Amino acid sequence: MKASILVVDDEPHMTRMLNRLFKQISNVEIKTSLSGEEALQLIPDFSPDVIVTDIKMEGIDGITLLKKALEIDSTISIILITGYGTIEMAVEALKSGAYDFIQKPFDSEHILHVVKRAIERTHLLRENFCLKNQVVTCAWEKLGIIGESPAIKRILEVVERIAPTDVPVLIRGESGTGKELIARAIHVLSERKDKEMVVVNCPAVPEHILESELFGYLKGAFTGANSDKKGLFQIANGSTIFLDEIGDISLNVQTKLLRVLQEKEIRPLGSTKTISVDVRIIASTNQDLEKKIKKGEFREDLYYRLNVVTLELPPLKERKEDILPLAYHFLRQYTEKYQRQVNGFSSEAIEYLVNNPWPGNIRELQNVIRRAVLLCKGEEIKLWDLTEKKVEILPHCFDMLFDKPYVEAKKELVEKFSRNYIERLLSKTKGNVTQASRLAGMERQAFQRLMRQFQIKSEDFR
Repeated sequence: MKASILVVDDEPHMTRMLNRLFKQISNVEIKTSLSGEEALQLIPDFSPDVIVTDIKMEGIDGITLLKKALEIDSTISIILITGYGTIEMAVEALKSGAYDFIQKPFDSEHILHVVKRAIERTHLLRENFCLKNQVVTCAWEKLGIIGESPAIKRILEVVERIAPTDVPVLIRGESGTGKELIARAIHVLSERKDKEMVVVNCPAVPEHILESELFGYLKGAFTGANSDKKGLFQIANGSTIFLDEIGDISLNVQTKLLRVLQEKEIRPLGSTKTISVDVRIIASTNQDLEKKIKKGEFREDLYYRLNVVTLELPPLKERKEDILPLAYHFLRQYTEKYQRQVNGFSSEAIEYLVNNPWPGNIRELQNVIRRAVLLCKGEEIKLWDLTEKKVEILPHCFDMLFDKPYVEAKKELVEKFSRNYIERLLSKTKGNVTQASRLAGMERQAFQRLMRQFQIKSEDFR
């Protein structure tokens, strides 16, 4: 594995000497800096495994550089060097996160040995960090939840905290944003997971039937009630009930639902006795319940009983960074289901996927990918496989560029080409960065710098 070292010292002869010394390490890339300020600018793109820095420097000193560098990347191993060392200074450095502290004059063999161990430490930390992320991502993927956007990460953090409890949860969001998936995740992560979650699609059940479906009835309660029937709340006893689109239920059913939340009991139609039930309620809605309360169409007391914890799912257009991971997830799902050899998307198709507003959210994206897998004639999904409309992306881009100065337009077009080129290679290699960089005729680290520049993640193409 290639190693990278950043040497920082305001004395040029010291940086030259350390540069020559560290070149003895095999497969190493070294950069030098004469100031802490310059070093901080180099870190994001260079991503050093080890920083070797002097403590006493003008401007940003070694201790400050240490703290700021670890804020950028906590896996970097930082070695501090000083000619004015004290025990107190060494203690402060180690407490601040330094890997080691070396006093001048130092032995070349000793510092070389320390740097090699520091490189091994960083590689191990980064490998473990990647594996941990893969495990967490894989766990959510098994539940059908795909996403790395800050909004989704915040929601999943809340889901993990509330799942073991029994608090009611209200999930809000537009149709197709994945409200039922989040409800299932809460159930699966709870202590009720051994019993199946009961799902009620409230708008799909006629109003006069919904009450008897939820609470059950006794024989003779109404015409056609020829035998006793358990309601869904009794069936869900000891489990979770998910009331999808609760904003559509009538005020009469709302009143009975409030009793379940308050008293944890139901009364079947035709019965004079109540039945105790232990059910966790998760509800969802795509409606403005506050507006319905003002109109008298939704009970305010029920709203506050349901609204103990609210999860707001953003529309897909507000979490663009999740579009490609979702698209590749559905691609894998449907190529396996339909036994098709489709490996990825063309650059034009990727651009369309990312920039489409997706009014139907994840459900619309899922249906589009399924259709594309079925219609695709090659091993790569093209733009015309995704849409029946003719979408001319490049001419449209050129039209926009003609309104800009030449230098700015050229820069934007080059960036656009670079992004599409990298994504196409990663799509072709299924996220294999080493293979993609070889096809591009570039060093792996240079290819990775371009990926970081355009915020492209290899895992989105696997």
